[in-house]
Amino acid sequence: MSRGNAGKNNWALFLLLLAGIVLGGFLGSLAEGVPFLSWLNYGQNFGFAEPIVLNLGILVLTFGLTIKITIASIIGVLLAIIIYRLM
Repeated sequence: MSRGNAGKNNWALFLLLLAGIVLGGFLGSLAEGVPFLSWLNYGQNFGFAEPIVLNLGILVLTFGLTIKITIASIIGVLLAIIIYRLM
């Protein structure tokens, strides 16, 4: 009998999604120099333009976050979801 999604591990999905994002972004940056594959690196950056610095006297904290979403990373996420469903 099939257990459906009840028997699947959510950590496996999280790790597959993370791997899909990283590998997709890596492949997108590799394809940037290839003329017919440069569309894979098309995307948008989100986040802080400058890091936020919190000076507490004896402790200085610096916060920064930038996320780049590209076509290749979206394809990587979709492939990760397909692989998770086939497991």
